[in-house]
Formats: sequence, C-alpha cells, structure tokens
Amino acid sequence: MSGIVESAGRTAGQGAELSEGYAGQVGTLRRALLDAALEVFTERGYSDAGLTEIATRSGIPVGSLFQHYGGKQGLYLALWEEFREEQERRTAATLTVERDRGVDDPVTLFVAGARAYLEGAWDNRRLGRLFAEDDGPSGFDALRRQWDRAWVRRNARLLEVDERRRAGRVRVSVLTTVIGGAARELGDCGDETEAGEIVDEVCGILVHLSVPPG
Repeated sequence: MSGIVESAGRTAGQGAELSEGYAGQVGTLRRALLDAALEVFTERGYSDAGLTEIATRSGIPVGSLFQHYGGKQGLYLALWEEFREEQERRTAATLTVERDRGVDDPVTLFVAGARAYLEGAWDNRRLGRLFAEDDGPSGFDALRRQWDRAWVRRNARLLEVDERRRAGRVRVSVLTTVIGGAARELGDCGDETEAGEIVDEVCGILVHLSVPPG
C-alpha cells in the first residue's frame, strides 16, 4: 500500500512540474508571436500584414498561431489589451504612490496620473504608433471609443467632477483628448529629451485647464 501511495505522490509532483513547464513554454510561445506580430504590423500595417510572415519571424508554425490567437485579429487585440493594461497599471501605481505620500488634491493627482500615462506612451511608443493608425481589425474603432469613454469617466472621478453637469463632462473630455493627442505625438519623437519636453509642456497645460472656472 505504501508503495502505491509513494508512487502516486511522485506522479502528482511530476505532474505539477510538467504543468509549470508547459505554462512557461506557452508564455514564451505567445510572447514570440506577439513580438513578431508587432514587427509586421508596424512595418506593413494591419491590412497588409500576413500570417505566414508573422509565423516565420516568430519561428512558430501557423497552426500554433491559430491555436493561441485565432488569427491576425486576435494578435492585434492581444497587443491592444497588453498596451491598455500596462498603461492602466502604470497610472494606478503612480496614484497609489502619490496618495501614500499624502497627496489628495484632485488636480495634482490627475496631472501625476497623466504624466505616468504619457511616459508609458513614450516607453511603449511602437504600440502607441500602431494603435494611432486608422488601420485595425473590424470593430476596433468601436472598442477604442468604448475604452476612451471609460477613461473619461475615470478622469472625472479623479478630478471629482460632477458628471451630471454638461460643462464638467466637456472639461474632462477635453483634458482626456489633450492627453491622447500628446501620447500620439510622443510616438514620433526623435529622442528621450524631446519626449520629456513634450510631457512637461502637456502637464503644464493640464494644470492650467484642470482648474474649474471661477
């Protein structure tokens, strides 16, 4: 009896190790596919990008690409999700640090979050340039508008703006549009110094525009 128990225990342990190893392999495979997709999308645009070329650059068969992402649209949307989540994570982390320091002024917090977002746009500028182009899968524009509306609502809460008042909603929408436009400009910056100047300039504009009239 003890021999069976010991054997089962070893099998279970080996199974866990195999499971962890498999998860690591899958993560590596997906990373390779996404990196290759970003290269091809950036060079050729979404419409002209070919799955065969993406698979070739990643060193992974086309069949595996379909298995993990279902095709070109799935790759594009996975890149978008990665970019969006990283921007939200970076902004949230900055706000946490500021609040832990005792900062509670809505405008100060908003501008700190905007700076984090813009710095992330510079760090991830290849993705930013990709999503700024009017060349994505069917339905992507609607998805981006949905995210933009959620972004405006988050900024309204951060600025403690009464969303029931049209003037307040418009002000937050304008501020959010300024950040988005600056993020697109950062994608074309020549170097980090120029990018830093733009971030500083935009944050100064946001301070001025964020203060409620009167």
